[in-house]
This record gives sequence, C-alpha cells and structure tokens, in this order.
Amino acid sequence: MSNKLMKLFIITMVFLAIAVPLSGCTTEQGATATPTATPLPSTGPAQTLKLATTTSVNDSGLLGYILPDFEKENNVKVQILSAGSGQAIAYGTSGDVDVLIVHSPAAEKTFMDQGHGWNKTQIAHNFYVIVGPASDPAGIKGLNATEAYSKIAEKQVPFVARQDASGTDSKNKDIWNKSSLKAVPSNKTNSWYIGTGTGMGDALRLANEKQAYTLSDISTFLSLQKNLDLVVLVENDPSMLINKYDVIAVNQTEYPSVNYPMAKKLVDYLTSQSCQQKIAKYGQAQYGRPLFYADLLNNTTSK
Repeated sequence: MSNKLMKLFIITMVFLAIAVPLSGCTTEQGATATPTATPLPSTGPAQTLKLATTTSVNDSGLLGYILPDFEKENNVKVQILSAGSGQAIAYGTSGDVDVLIVHSPAAEKTFMDQGHGWNKTQIAHNFYVIVGPASDPAGIKGLNATEAYSKIAEKQVPFVARQDASGTDSKNKDIWNKSSLKAVPSNKTNSWYIGTGTGMGDALRLANEKQAYTLSDISTFLSLQKNLDLVVLVENDPSMLINKYDVIAVNQTEYPSVNYPMAKKLVDYLTSQSCQQKIAKYGQAQYGRPLFYADLLNNTTSK
C-alpha cells in the first residue's frame, strides 16, 4: 500500500472513531429532552348499562337531563327500562338489569333483605299530590291526603288508580287504608274507581279524559300539566305524601353477568356533587320550582 493510501486510511479510521460516539451521545440527549408521549388509550366500543327505573324519573325528563354527561364520561350507553317500581325491582330480582332507580320503600327493603342489591342510596325526593278537575266535585281542596280520599269515596267521584305495583300504587293503597274507608276500593264493585295498570303519564291522561282525581308525583304532573285540564288540590302533607327515590346496584355475586363496575360508577355519579346540583336545578327555570330535591346535596336522606 502506498504512503498516500496509508495516510488516507488512517485519517478515515480516526474520523470514524470520533463520529460514532458523538452520534450515540446525540441520540441519548434527544431522548432525554423530548420523551416519547404515551399514547392515549383507545375508547373502544361503548359499554351498555341496563337501568330499570320508575316511570316518574323518566316521564318527568330527569334522566334525559342528567344521563348524557355520565354516558359521555364513561363511554357507555344507558339502556332504560321504564316501569313501575314493582316491575323494575322484578327485573333486578331476576338479574335482567344492572341497576335500579325506584321509589317503593317496602319492596326495596325486601329486595335488599333477600340479598339482591348493593349500594342502596337515597338520591332525591319530591312529593305526591292529589290532582283533579278545577271544579273539585268532591270538595277536597286544602284537606290532607286521607281526608281527601274519604271525601272522594263518600261522593263516589271518579278516581284513577294505577294498579301497576309501582311506588305510586303502593302509596295510593296506603292512603286508602288510612282513610275512613279503611280499605282499597275495588274497581269491580265501584264504577267510580278506575284501575289502569299503566304508568303515571297514562294515568294522568286518563284522569284528564274522565275528569277524575288521581294521585301523582309532582314531577310528572308538572311536566305534563300544559296538556292537562287538572290542577293540584291536595299537597303539603309531608308525612303522608313524601316520595323518596333510591338507586340500587344489582348484586354481582348473585348475578355474575351484570355490569356491576359500571353500575357502581352510576351510583357514584348520581351521588356526586355535580349531579346532585343538576337534580336540584332541574325544573326550576321552567316550572318555578324544583321537580326533585337533591338529598345528598341538602343532607335530607332518611331511612
């Protein structure tokens, strides 16, 4: 090899010996200065949460108001089965749903005592009212609930009863049993007593058609009032007419197929400060009064 070629070879080797370590140092410094971003987890397909609920929180529009934020935050679609509380609890008892919102204290106690539910929490309350035609043919305006029922029975004025094993149906029976009648009238022997077997909205529409009295939760009545010729005649009887709403997750140990993790998230959401504030505000702007009272916000829960 000529001296010229030898010098060129030596220069090349020296250059490579210096350049390779420097190249390694540049990569390390770059990695430290600009760390690779952790990719965001894929949201994937939305889960489904099956909610069996009393008709009143659905017919009043409350669920349509509070659930979209929950669905968005948790990438879930809430499938609502709206029925009377008795039927809603039956769905839970058979493991056909993941979570309940109901308002039937005696039936809820049985459900919990039998081990079907977890995380039972009172989330809201409102009040029942007795509504009827403005002419008030039985003269019940201003009476308490049991006095009003006694008058309706005495005058045999048309009365619409849901008869659907709902929380409202249970309350209706309770008032009749405490009235002077001391029993629930039979629609088979009393033509004035009209059983429907339907939800609150349909019962109100039938009472309107028949110009009859009926027992309603205030939220459903106010939300439908513009289409009814009925007025509130009896309210402000809190010991008899209070109406409490509970959320209950279905027991995953008993029913492994239920989506308990998402049901628990719904319980946590409904009891959160943000959702309780939404419940407290719902209806105020439109009706001048809240349709529901947020119990955890106001610390008004009771057993």
